[in-house]
Amino acid sequence: MASARLVFRDGGSSNKPPCFIGEHYDFWKIRMQANLEAQGDGIWDAVENGHHIPTTVINNKEEIKIKNSWTDEDKRKVLFDTKAKNMLQSALGMDELFCISYCKSAKEIWDMLEVTHEGTIEVKRSKLNTLSQEYKLFRMLPEESILD
Repeated sequence: MASARLVFRDGGSSNKPPCFIGEHYDFWKIRMQANLEAQGDGIWDAVENGHHIPTTVINNKEEIKIKNSWTDEDKRKVLFDTKAKNMLQSALGMDELFCISYCKSAKEIWDMLEVTHEGTIEVKRSKLNTLSQEYKLFRMLPEESILD
C-alpha cells in the first residue's frame, strides 16, 4: 500500500501535470501523455512530432522566417512547444530536470526521458529476448518441490 501512496502522491489534477521523480516511469508516461493531450492537439503534436519552425518559400527554396515576420498562426504553433516544454519541466523532480536541462524542445525532453528510463528500441528488444529465453529455460531443479 505504501508504494500506491508514492505513485499517486501528486493526485490526478487536470490542471497540474503528474510529478516524476525517477520512479514508476511507465505509469508517469501514460498519465503525462494524457495530460498533454488534454491541453489540446497542438501541444501533444509538438511533443510527438517536434516543434514548429516557421518557414517561407523564396525562389523555390524553403527558408526559415525571421521572428518579426511570423504570422499569428506561426506564433500559435511555436507556442505549443513552449507550453509542452514548460509542462514537462514542471512535472520533473530535480534529478530528472538536470538530465534534460540541455534539451531545446519538448520532443527532445520526451525522447531523452524515454531513452533514459526505457532504453532504445535495441535495448528493449534485447531485454525482451533475454526474458523470453529465461522463461523458456525455467525448470524446477530435481531437489526442489512445488511446496518450497
